[in-house]
Amino acid sequence: MTEARPTTAASASLWERDEQVAAIAGAVETLCADRSSAGSLLVFRGEAGLGKTALLAEARRIAEARGCTVWSARGGETLRSVPFNVVRQLLQPALVSLLPEEAREYLGDWYDIAGPALGITEPGERSTDPQGVCDGLVAAVRRLAGRDWPLVLLIDDAHWADPETLRWLGAFAERLHDLSVLVVVARRPGGVSGESARLLDAIAAVGGPVTQLSALTPDAVAGLTRAALGPHADASFCREVWAVTGGNPYETIELLVKVQNSELEPTDSSAGELRALNRSARGGGLVARLEELGIDATRFAWAAAILGTGISVELVARLAAMRHDDAVRSAELLCNARFLTEPDPSAGPVAEGELQFLHPLIASAVYNSIPDALRTAMHGIAAQVVTDSGRGVAAAARHLLQVHPDDDEELVEQLREAAREHLAVGAPDAARACLERALLEPPRPEVHARVLYELGCASLLTAPARTIGHLRTALGMPGLDGAERVDAVFRLSQALLHNDQLEEAVRTVEAEAARQGAGPARMRLQAVQYMWEGIFGETTSPGRSERLAELARTCAGRDNSERAVLILRAFDLMAHGGNAEEVVECADRALVNGRLAPGLGWTDSEWGVELLMMLGSSYTYADRLDRAESLFSEALRVYTTAGWSGGHLALANAFVGLAYRRQGRLRDAEAILRESLRLAERVGRGLPLYWSASCGLVDTLLARGHVQEAWAVAERYGFAPPYPSTIVLPDPRSVRGRLLLAVGRTKDGVNELEAAEKVAAARGGHHPVLAPWTVDLARALAVEDPVRAGRLAADARRQAERLGTDTAIGEALRCAAALETGQRAVRLAGQAAAYLESSPCQYEHAAARVEYGIVARSVADLNRGLALARSCGADGLVRQAREALDSARGPR
Repeated sequence: MTEARPTTAASASLWERDEQVAAIAGAVETLCADRSSAGSLLVFRGEAGLGKTALLAEARRIAEARGCTVWSARGGETLRSVPFNVVRQLLQPALVSLLPEEAREYLGDWYDIAGPALGITEPGERSTDPQGVCDGLVAAVRRLAGRDWPLVLLIDDAHWADPETLRWLGAFAERLHDLSVLVVVARRPGGVSGESARLLDAIAAVGGPVTQLSALTPDAVAGLTRAALGPHADASFCREVWAVTGGNPYETIELLVKVQNSELEPTDSSAGELRALNRSARGGGLVARLEELGIDATRFAWAAAILGTGISVELVARLAAMRHDDAVRSAELLCNARFLTEPDPSAGPVAEGELQFLHPLIASAVYNSIPDALRTAMHGIAAQVVTDSGRGVAAAARHLLQVHPDDDEELVEQLREAAREHLAVGAPDAARACLERALLEPPRPEVHARVLYELGCASLLTAPARTIGHLRTALGMPGLDGAERVDAVFRLSQALLHNDQLEEAVRTVEAEAARQGAGPARMRLQAVQYMWEGIFGETTSPGRSERLAELARTCAGRDNSERAVLILRAFDLMAHGGNAEEVVECADRALVNGRLAPGLGWTDSEWGVELLMMLGSSYTYADRLDRAESLFSEALRVYTTAGWSGGHLALANAFVGLAYRRQGRLRDAEAILRESLRLAERVGRGLPLYWSASCGLVDTLLARGHVQEAWAVAERYGFAPPYPSTIVLPDPRSVRGRLLLAVGRTKDGVNELEAAEKVAAARGGHHPVLAPWTVDLARALAVEDPVRAGRLAADARRQAERLGTDTAIGEALRCAAALETGQRAVRLAGQAAAYLESSPCQYEHAAARVEYGIVARSVADLNRGLALARSCGADGLVRQAREALDSARGPR
């Protein structure tokens, strides 16, 4: 037990908390030792009333005594639907104290992204990427922590924090190793499920073992009782206090206060009255005690519980329809009866006259005591009160969600507006809740389809199966016409794809296209159909390439639908190994003065990111790497500026890495592909973007000669069958096969490359650089089956000449040279080096130059190859060139 006994009931919750207080003090000391010290996370978990809030108050006292800046926030049982509620409490006081220009300076590029979520600037009109907002909030604390070091963040009742705050806290906790910030979190066990429970567990895992709080021992309760009532309190009386409260510090405090107020003597003869007194501090007993204060006090308490936060006499009086004087008297009564209290000003800025419940247990009991019908009606009034107070419809949304459905047109519109505001600040889950509630009203027939459409757009990536139902229903109702209907069909097809229903996605857009007359709408749907078929290969739609080529011949790039068709034709031609000049000519026609057309940019939602990735890939494998890099780098810049740091940014990094890899900038490629994989991990494994990042990184590490590291990455990130049904660049089967060969698993490598051959044949893919299984398989079979190896090498040469790029022809010649000996090998290796010298792919040129130097015994070519390999970062080639040079020079 604590040796220095608290002398007041208010400090009772710190009894027997020496270990926890010491952990806090130690963490504060570590934080204050040096600006470069790593941050840390402490998590305290315990049932209601075990003193979590008291520990956080002690953490504040310790931190402030050491000169720390302390920000605090608290979750609320009725506030979980309010996005960013807790993180706003944390950061708003610090940001509001700054002038607008100071806040913009501190937040930098993140101001426009994170500012709306924090409520310090107005949101834009477009939806915001939730991951970008999360990263912006992390950056905001990072920058403010530099100004306010040493910084301590206190979060109470984290089990009631909103999901958006928990996502931020999880991301922030993962970065504490390089942030000099102490975070102290208190929560109850259980009480949450689903995503919130997962996030809370992930947050706790970052900080190490969670500290479980236990109830007070009988000795501690006896000491506390005597500290409150006097040393003369009987042992039996003290023991009964412990038995009645179970050692719960909060209940112990409340019971002792009631003993004092009732002037009950702390003797054995009075112990029997403790249970009756304790019942008035919880559940039905607490409600009965509230009712004893009178109808006005009860109405005031009910209204305060409905508001949950920002409780003031003025707002409560309006909500409870009370005269101001009656409301003032009721507030005084409730404070004297220990229902309400004034917030502790040391915990942060407090508005004049603001009140809060003494304990969350009281707030929950009062809220649950309100009759159901009355509680629903009061939420409706509260929504109006909040809106009229200038807080906006988004702030009122949590009350609107509780209102009983009643065919209210205005309510539907308010919920739709709130959903738009939630999307604009990066809270799609909150938007979805508003729209789902709007459907229950229900909307008017002419509006119903639009609400379903908006709901489908809000839940597209997070709940594709439900989105499918919403959009199908919307399309079957009147109200969606013209471009809006076409867009809904497009969204439906996207949801079907994300739900692994490719064929149905294709048939959906195909059927809608057939219903449309000739024009841009029909062309858009046809383009979407070809896009999905192109991403998933041609096995589901024989003859697709011919139909797409015929459609493309009618397109001159007059609008974005025609430009989309041209991009799709370029990609299809490239994937099938068509002539590279035709690929580039088709891709160029899709641009306007060499740039993406308005409405076809990286953040425009009409077409999706897949189309532009196809355009960049077409340039990549047609040896126009300058144009590919320009496109992908623009994506990276646009997404970073817009704060889109989820899947879009991961994919942009992956494709910039692909461009770097093809150019031979292997160090740069490795760095950006690792970043892509880090971002992709946050979105979720198994998605195509995850495969693009992991496959690209393995391919790059193999090119660098880092075979064991490539194998470790493959093992760690699950780069192995089964593969996704979508097309992934580079081809994962070819890369996996090359990896297996490199680690000495020749038979497995051959099997993998033969599997790649079958998939390519089924899809009609004959691009020898995009899917280089042909040359790798030929090399692998050179000894075991030289006849087949030669046949494969000849096929690669034919495919390369059809494609017509220096890279493809040079790679085919390298393969042919590897299968030959003598002067024929020298001649073919020399031709390969000559072709690849004209190629933009410097790694392949370096490899060809080293190989030619070896077979021709040319020191000059080996030196040139060595210089190229060093420039590329191809460490394996560097070693190979050095060994060949040492051999050519002979013994010293």
